[in-house]
Amino acid sequence: MTLEATRPVGERLLTVSEAAAILSTSERFPRRLIAERRIRFVRVGRHVRIPESVLREFIAAGLIETITTRKKREAA
Repeated sequence: MTLEATRPVGERLLTVSEAAAILSTSERFPRRLIAERRIRFVRVGRHVRIPESVLREFIAAGLIETITTRKKREAA
C-alpha cells in the first residue's frame, strides 16, 4: 500500500509542534497520543507527521454536545 492510497492527495502533514498548536497544548500531548497509538501518524524518515484529517477526527471524537433543558414552570 502506498502513501497515496492511505491519505488524500494534497493533505497537509503536520509536525508535532503544529499539531500541539492546533490543539492548544504542549508538544508532549501529541507525542503521548502517538506513543500510546491513540492517533494515526506517518513516519517520514526519522520524523513523525500527523495528517491534518487525523487531527480533525480526533477533535471531533472528543466533541461533547450540549444538553438542552426545559424551563421549570413557575407556580401560579
